[in-house]
Amino acid sequence: MSRIGRMPIKLPANVKIQVDDANHIVVEAGNKRLERDLPGSMRVVQEDGELRVERPDDTRQNRALHGLTRSLVANMVTGVTEGFTRRLEINGVGYRAMKTGALVMFQVGYSHPVAFESPEGVTVAVEGNNRIVVSGADKEMVGEAAARIRRIRPPEPYKGKGIKYAEEVIRRKAGKAGGKGKK
Repeated sequence: MSRIGRMPIKLPANVKIQVDDANHIVVEAGNKRLERDLPGSMRVVQEDGELRVERPDDTRQNRALHGLTRSLVANMVTGVTEGFTRRLEINGVGYRAMKTGALVMFQVGYSHPVAFESPEGVTVAVEGNNRIVVSGADKEMVGEAAARIRRIRPPEPYKGKGIKYAEEVIRRKAGKAGGKGKK
């Protein structure tokens, strides 16, 4: 049995769950609402303030989907109660970001500023001019938005310039040897 799949999901008091026969799950808390279609063979059972994910049999496919389904539902519950956050940092002389209306403008060494529009359900905030905070209820959307921002100018290994995740460590390279050993 899947170690992750068999763990129950604790439901806070303000979270409402709706699961229909087609395995479409809706998780709501306050003004946040997430929906997802789960794999057809998995069943989500709600009892005693907990959710459990059950699989019909022990086939390889269902064992693989068991833990995945449980993780997806647990992330939905966490998303509507606490939310998810990714932090990014901009490193480099003259590199900066500024929020203008719904867009975030990046000056990251190109001849022009790069505009980024955040997807629906995700908020992008700029702290100072070199820190970016991406937050939202859907973990998948937050991660995708953060990855798209990082893709604007990925960090390079020689000087460490670019946009990186706050917890990311850039392995630095030495660069040229400077002509040592030549005569």
